[in-house]
Amino acid sequence: MNLTHRKYTFTLIIQYFCLLFDVGVNSFLTFARSNPADLLVLFVIQDFCLIIALTILLANFFSTYVFQAGLIQLLYTEFRSTLVICVLYIILSISLHSWHMTVHWNSPFLHYWSITYHALLTTQRSIAVLYYYLSKRTSLQISDPKFHESSAWVQNQFRFK
Repeated sequence: MNLTHRKYTFTLIIQYFCLLFDVGVNSFLTFARSNPADLLVLFVIQDFCLIIALTILLANFFSTYVFQAGLIQLLYTEFRSTLVICVLYIILSISLHSWHMTVHWNSPFLHYWSITYHALLTTQRSIAVLYYYLSKRTSLQISDPKFHESSAWVQNQFRFK
């Protein structure tokens, strides 16, 4: 087992833990609704996990041979949708959490859902599905050896650059 394999195993475990925690909070949020302080802690940890997952993803990009060879545009075009969805999901999640805590802090069982709050919740949960899929796919793709060593694929990309 070489160093690269161990590194990616460790980063995959952390990324998958963050994804599972996010799924868990999104799925079982209503069970913590009675205590707003617990809900706030869950939201802060969830947002922290999202930022950690994005940071690990970017660190994995920066450690590739393709990035170090100066083919940043290639990585960007290859993983653009993942980066955009990750950032969008973080923004939507933080917005939803802030709004939820503002509305439900004093009266956690009040069912005040305006149309815009419902739209934000629906959008955030819809983007979450894309986020889970693209994060998992990208974390597996970035460990492909073609990104970490000089190969015919990288040489062809230099020719087209």
